[in-house]
Amino acid sequence: MDPFSLMRRMTHDFNRFFGDWGGREEERIWSPAIEVKQQDGQYTVRADLPGLKPEDVKLEVTEEAIILQGERKSEHEETKGGTRMCERQYGRFYRAIPLPEGAKADQAKARFENGVLEITVPAEETRAQRRQIQIETGGSGTPGQKVA
Repeated sequence: MDPFSLMRRMTHDFNRFFGDWGGREEERIWSPAIEVKQQDGQYTVRADLPGLKPEDVKLEVTEEAIILQGERKSEHEETKGGTRMCERQYGRFYRAIPLPEGAKADQAKARFENGVLEITVPAEETRAQRRQIQIETGGSGTPGQKVA
């Protein structure tokens, strides 16, 4: 398959799924900050979603990933000394966070508090086999000689 054809297809599918974001001001992409950690048998994802409510967020968990999507819209108006100030923040977001091997997606839980969404999924930590090795140096001495 031609790589350029594949890229066109992916772009087409992306635009069809999220809408045509060809630079239109009203359809911006926003990417919330996330923190991911695995500790004590829990895989935890925290997403900063300031100004959003739980009903503004769609959360799905599959065997492979945690999927967050939604849209934020907020507007703040202020009038001081005859001057009107208006600040708007908006944008759609979509994040897919891969789950580690052995995660129990069917036991996932989510909690939303003060603009932070926390998702926890039980996951056994896989311990890599590690061993310490001696480092040899070149230089004085005979080749292969260990230096303390």
